[in-house]
Amino acid sequence: MTELMYVPDAEGDWEPATEIHAGRHNPASQASMFQSAAWPLISLALLSVDLEAVARRLRLTLETSWDGHGTVRAAFFVLDGTDFVVTHHEGDAPGTHVWTRKGGPIDSATCVGGLLAALGVGPEAVSYSVWGSGTDLSHVPAAWGRGRARPVWSRQEFWENFKRRPGMFVTRVSFESVTGFLTGYDVAAEGALLNGFQEWLAAGLGSGGNLVWWALAAELAFPDGRPAEPWSHEDDQHAVGGLFRLLDEFFEHLGGDPKADSRTLPT
Repeated sequence: MTELMYVPDAEGDWEPATEIHAGRHNPASQASMFQSAAWPLISLALLSVDLEAVARRLRLTLETSWDGHGTVRAAFFVLDGTDFVVTHHEGDAPGTHVWTRKGGPIDSATCVGGLLAALGVGPEAVSYSVWGSGTDLSHVPAAWGRGRARPVWSRQEFWENFKRRPGMFVTRVSFESVTGFLTGYDVAAEGALLNGFQEWLAAGLGSGGNLVWWALAAELAFPDGRPAEPWSHEDDQHAVGGLFRLLDEFFEHLGGDPKADSRTLPT
């Protein structure tokens, strides 16, 4: 039987996670199961902590439903820009399963590290993780900070909306406007969206370590050579589509095994 670890109660000034307002202190912002039912999820970890203790710490409201494995209790919430789901099935061994939304910037170990920090427990609470044993989670990401305002949209949700409807974010959908907007978003998110993207592109190309990420993305969009400027509308849209595919591949890479070889760029 799994021995469950102690999880401290919520900090005294933490509001319920369902309350969304400026200046809030609770690091978790909750969405309902009904709102989030369509999310495609991927597993992150099994924590040796009780789901009720997680809910009490983050002041989450647990919801009850059922699936092919029986009755399940769950809470959907955003923490440090990442969508999380914590669950426990009736009849399962003690512990809390942690899931995240598939797609968007996900570094599995870093995400769980931030969750552990919010819960006030250490890396020894991880009974199982998708990245395997021995991962160092002792370093809490600097981007996680108690008392910082939290966005209503997670970064994953932002990316899914942006790539589906870029015209909602930029006046004219072009390679220049899209790369400019994403650069600005990344600066505002303290590098959380595109951190490592330039290095990943350069490693895949085998060159270009001194180039900015959008120049590398353009090289990959036009492997036979960049067309003369100004680009035609068709070339511009081809470059935008290529950029979106590269970002999706990069985010898939982040969500996989951090120890995997990152030098091979998918084509």
